[in-house]
Amino acid sequence: DVSSPKHGKVDPDNMPHVGGNTWAGGTGGRDTAGLGGKGGPYRLDAGHRVYQISQAEKDAVPEEVKRAAREMGEKAFKQRLKEIRMSEYDATTYERFSGAVRRQVQSLRIILDNLQ
Repeated sequence: DVSSPKHGKVDPDNMPHVGGNTWAGGTGGRDTAGLGGKGGPYRLDAGHRVYQISQAEKDAVPEEVKRAAREMGEKAFKQRLKEIRMSEYDATTYERFSGAVRRQVQSLRIILDNLQ
């Protein structure tokens, strides 16, 4: 069961973590920032293979936990904007321009990686 969202512990060795309720950047778990799980406050990719839980499990998360996770995610987003000296307007504008060229940038990254 989910209880309350949190960032989670950071693994200094960046080992892959699947399931559970401990590690930030894990996959398929609960309550912590990561990918493919449920009840976490925001997505956090540590670069590992993603294990996805079912949509039914995600839908079963209590509304108060979803609300707390959204609030924590919004707070983290605003803190990050503050750290990089960017306003919410700047972030919206950046996302609009970035989104328009996202596929082309991804293609260029693949080409450059292959050339390396």
